[in-house]
Amino acid sequence: MMNNTEIHRKKPRAILIGSAETLGLLADQLALLPDAPEAVGFVLTDGGSVARGFDTLTSLPRMVQTLCPDLAVVSLPRDRTATMLAVRQTLSGLGIPERFVPPLDELLASPPAPTLTSVRSPTNWSELIGRKPHGLDRELVASALTGKRVLITGAGGSIGSEISRIVASFQPAEIVLMERSENALFEIDRQLSERYPAVTRRAVLHDVADGDGTLRVLSKHRPHVVFHAAAHKHVPLMEDHPAHAVTNNLLGTKAVADAALASGAERFVLISSDKAVNPTSVMGATKRLAELYVQGLHRTARAVTTNATRFTMVRFGNVLGSACSVIPIWESQLAAGGPLTVTDERMTRYFMTIHEAATLVIQAGAMATAGPDASVYVLDMGQPVRIIDLVTRLVRMRGLTPILERGTIGQANSPSGGMIVRVVGARPGEKLFEELSYDHEQLDTTAHPGIRAWTDERSRSVNIPAMITELSAVRSSVDRDVVLSAIRRYVPEMHPAAATAETKPISAPAQAPYHGTLAA
Repeated sequence: MMNNTEIHRKKPRAILIGSAETLGLLADQLALLPDAPEAVGFVLTDGGSVARGFDTLTSLPRMVQTLCPDLAVVSLPRDRTATMLAVRQTLSGLGIPERFVPPLDELLASPPAPTLTSVRSPTNWSELIGRKPHGLDRELVASALTGKRVLITGAGGSIGSEISRIVASFQPAEIVLMERSENALFEIDRQLSERYPAVTRRAVLHDVADGDGTLRVLSKHRPHVVFHAAAHKHVPLMEDHPAHAVTNNLLGTKAVADAALASGAERFVLISSDKAVNPTSVMGATKRLAELYVQGLHRTARAVTTNATRFTMVRFGNVLGSACSVIPIWESQLAAGGPLTVTDERMTRYFMTIHEAATLVIQAGAMATAGPDASVYVLDMGQPVRIIDLVTRLVRMRGLTPILERGTIGQANSPSGGMIVRVVGARPGEKLFEELSYDHEQLDTTAHPGIRAWTDERSRSVNIPAMITELSAVRSSVDRDVVLSAIRRYVPEMHPAAATAETKPISAPAQAPYHGTLAA
């Protein structure tokens, strides 16, 4: 027969975590349970004294090592959401399971007190940006994709993977997934194998900038349709690595477009960016160079035969929730207890969801015409959204109060019930606003309400062979100024971001400056 000591030792060992108002009550509540865990340590989240037998949150790693708890029992007031996030992140990192016990007075209150369900990620991105997405003309798209071989470059990226999933739903004869990231390629190939097992797939680990290899791949698979999503997209990084941007965004596009033409593809769709319009960054300028090349190649090919590849370009703005974009960054900052960072209170951006962007790219590809000029489309991005308003909505969706703070130095952690939003200043190459077309481009409506067509007569005056020769010569240069000079010769409208910010008005409605707590 076991004695009391042996029975006691079999109880799970727990660290109790709470505020000054809840920790004592939590201990009393547990003491009333016949099989309650054994409390082996106490953590006060709001500055308890070690002399009184309490530890602080920073002591948790040491406590776990010395006390070997089986779990942590946490009780915090509902207005301590940021603290709860920090507690859960710490416990998760230590591998300690937690149990949340709401304070008794809050359980009895009406309405019911929220727990961390109030800080979950939003499931409706369209609601966050206040946008109703456009649909898909499935009959037209089916005519372009069903029974066809389709190749997607950058297939493991945010847009490329969504395009791949949508294409697979149209029963293509084959999908060729081209991607240089091993993990990303593995994941999208795995997803398609589970969702669409009847669709023939080919996963090709390849860098599009390898022109000879790209031609071999397309000559082997002979795709009917090519979606070119592979690109370097991060503006500050490309400012420091302009030769990489030229290699991937321009010469990678050239390699895929040339191979599509040589292998007899019916359609080629280049995914461009609003940053290509009056670019202030290397990334935007190299996407503009890619546009110029594709337009020139289309004209040259069509002059030889009317059965040549139909080249199409699609411009759109920011994609909400894509990898390394602002929302995942804010989510990470939120989980760490803040602050959330924005670059400038005046900054605006066009946003749409990943799914809508991929849907309209596919729609635009199906709409491509066989005229002498490449079909060039701009997606309807709606009204630009102020970044400061976007982060405010996100914070409030978590049940927190956004608190504005300017400068890179300030309070390290957000106060109870609030979340600091810190304005840190624009990064290299960033605009305050984005544009979807040049002033000289003629925008026309199309049969689809979410897509507009534009024509660009100025592209005809660009010497495409000279452009490729000069930029190919600097693709390996370590001299940033040499690369920038070559880019500007063919994109003379490229100007530093600061100049653009001072001379162009912000396209979002003017609003009063923020002071203190942000308004909803």
